[in-house]
Amino acid sequence: MRKMEFKMERPGLLDVGQKITVTEGLLPSNYYYIINPALAMSANIPFRCRLKSREGVVTDVVENARGFYVTAEFDEPEADIR
Repeated sequence: MRKMEFKMERPGLLDVGQKITVTEGLLPSNYYYIINPALAMSANIPFRCRLKSREGVVTDVVENARGFYVTAEFDEPEADIR
């Protein structure tokens, strides 16, 4: 299973166990992903680590000093984004 982290701006938009779909965005040298309908956004992901699956499940929602972060799992192998 591949895990990805997304930044969420407000609490309560997503819950653990919730099924999600993501939309892929393209930058000149990276991809990024948005949980529909614009609930949270991923960091920039290198081309070689492109997410192939568009459906996943929320596994964790955490609040820290920088905001709210959502972890989601997707049914594909873990990517090496080093």
